[in-house]
Amino acid sequence: MRQGTHGLGLGEKLGSYPIAGVGGGLAQMARRSGAVLYVVMIVCLAAITPPAAFAKGAVMTVVVVILFGLMLAWRRTSARLGLRRCYLYTDGLVVTNLFGGVRDAVAWSEVTELNRLSGASVFMTFHRVEISRHGHRPLVFLALGLEPPLVNALLSQLAKNGIR
Repeated sequence: MRQGTHGLGLGEKLGSYPIAGVGGGLAQMARRSGAVLYVVMIVCLAAITPPAAFAKGAVMTVVVVILFGLMLAWRRTSARLGLRRCYLYTDGLVVTNLFGGVRDAVAWSEVTELNRLSGASVFMTFHRVEISRHGHRPLVFLALGLEPPLVNALLSQLAKNGIR
């Protein structure tokens, strides 16, 4: 059964942001590679014009549109169910797992430092966030995108609590 993130004693909820693991980063890379492959295939169909080129292009387009729709549906469903989210609170943060249960909760008083690694390319754009804390393993997650709102919110909340 899924646990809620409320009732952990971390104060007022400031926001909910999507996060990812390695699988999410690889899915982003596969999605972008597929989009590039689709464009190359359409250009080849237009340039070479084999028999039934229109039908082949239409089938490929339908497949891409269906996959895009499934991606949007997954985003909406996972946000509604609280899957793979980072909830920021005034006194800490909570990270949920793929099933919506609490993976880890960190109070700002436990945090020693924040390490951030950013990567931006045509196929993968992410921010890797590692939160070091006293007496526990570091909390690591990915925020996908060029400028995800989670990173700015996290940095401002850490600055308010005097953590570098």
